[in-house]
Amino acid sequence: QVQLVESGGGLVQPGGSLRLSCAASGFTFSVYAMRWYRQAPGKEREWVATISNLGDSIRYGDSVKGRFTISRDNAKKTASLQMNSLKPEDTAVYYCNAELGRNHFWGQGTQVTVSS
Repeated sequence: QVQLVESGGGLVQPGGSLRLSCAASGFTFSVYAMRWYRQAPGKEREWVATISNLGDSIRYGDSVKGRFTISRDNAKKTASLQMNSLKPEDTAVYYCNAELGRNHFWGQGTQVTVSS
């Protein structure tokens, strides 16, 4: 059974940091690219970051570049998103996604709220 389980969300003040984790099971994690997306209330889902299956190619959306860092550990079958200098506009449900060709797997999401 394929599973992606996000964790690490919560409430943080502006300027603070959070680290999200995505634990994978039920598929060959090391051949899948991993992505993080987010969706704020009333808005479309937004791509945040991508890391290739071996971690040698990384891209970020313009809104998070320089503040967020995506990483992965293929031995532990986990992907992470380190989020620094958080802003209120980063408030959203964050989802991890695994992609290989036409195969896409999604987690259930974790809420991140940035507020004073």
